[in-house]
Amino acid sequence: MTGRSQTGAGDLLELVRSGRAVTRGALQQATGLSRATVGQRLDRLFRAGWLREGAGGPVDSPLGGRPSITLEFDDAHAVVLAADLETRHARACVLSLTGEILAEHSGTLVIEDGPDAVLGELGRWFAELLEKAGHRAEEVCGIGLAVPGPVDLDSGRVVQPPIMPGWDGYDIRGRLAGAFTEHTGTGPVPVLVDNDANLMAYGEQRTAYPDCSAFVLVKVSTGIGAGVVVDGSVYRGIDGGAGDLGHIRVPAGAEALCRCGSYGCLAAVASGGAVARRLAAAGVPAASGSDVRDLLASGHPEAAALARDAGRQVGDVLATVVTLLNPGVLMIAGDLAGTPFLTGVRELLYQRALPRSTARLEVVTSRLGDRAGLIGAGALVVEHLYAPERIEERLLAMGV
Repeated sequence: MTGRSQTGAGDLLELVRSGRAVTRGALQQATGLSRATVGQRLDRLFRAGWLREGAGGPVDSPLGGRPSITLEFDDAHAVVLAADLETRHARACVLSLTGEILAEHSGTLVIEDGPDAVLGELGRWFAELLEKAGHRAEEVCGIGLAVPGPVDLDSGRVVQPPIMPGWDGYDIRGRLAGAFTEHTGTGPVPVLVDNDANLMAYGEQRTAYPDCSAFVLVKVSTGIGAGVVVDGSVYRGIDGGAGDLGHIRVPAGAEALCRCGSYGCLAAVASGGAVARRLAAAGVPAASGSDVRDLLASGHPEAAALARDAGRQVGDVLATVVTLLNPGVLMIAGDLAGTPFLTGVRELLYQRALPRSTARLEVVTSRLGDRAGLIGAGALVVEHLYAPERIEERLLAMGV
């Protein structure tokens, strides 16, 4: 089932969680294990608190008899903490294991203040959120964090992030785990870190487009990044650099200096930060992508015109992305994800891409809005901790 030599308790849990086998008889059929072996392995999962019995289901035996008791993943045995960092703002929440947000907080956190200060403050937020949600720190099974930069998933460290000064190579996992302990008095928990566009794409695809086998999300805020989900998994590249759309060179940006230090990057001419700079130069108060978002929401005509022009620049690049990946859904998210920007994207995308590449393509805006990164971060933690290959280790650590 998983490429391992033996079907273990983790494989049974995965079958139940996915809904592919939810009775003891169905588990026997799916795995080829004996009734006694299935019973022994299920018993460990029950003792860990990860499974519970539900109502009676269909009769397993063709000979009839009593309905079989269904098995369910017990999503009440733990909670997940998640946070989504932007350049000057952050969100944090407590989630159930099925992705329901139980308590949420948003506020000012400035990424340029550095990782020590920002992650320390997140630890305080988490402690307050747990109290608000009515959960104990001991119930937390893990923390997920979305950051606006490329991340090496194995180490959890950002790699040369253009808009995160002071964060390059920093031990984010260790500091956030320590901040959680400092503010709650409990032992450290696992911390997973990924790029914000990746986690937004993961959350949106799983929630709204679970049957889409090739999904692309483009986030246009202070910078520009993309998340790609293929066959239900995030595609990250060799070291987390996949989707760095904002640093593709474009002719219109030849004279524009990007925050990465290069000239000509897409982010230097079409990001929320770039639009904000153009507005400021024209005498309109704007310093960031969020300021542009507010202006667009109020119907500001110059902001709308510049957002549409930015959309055309991004759409030109996305014609190549769509031709290469042939996605079923292209989602636009972030501060600029409104009608003017989307109109500009569509103008150039459909003009430059082959009709074959766009014939079955849906170009949409975010379904989850500001919560996409949080939901994706929570899902990342759950899928990591309850993966079949990790269950045995966790059961042994619990003495089960």
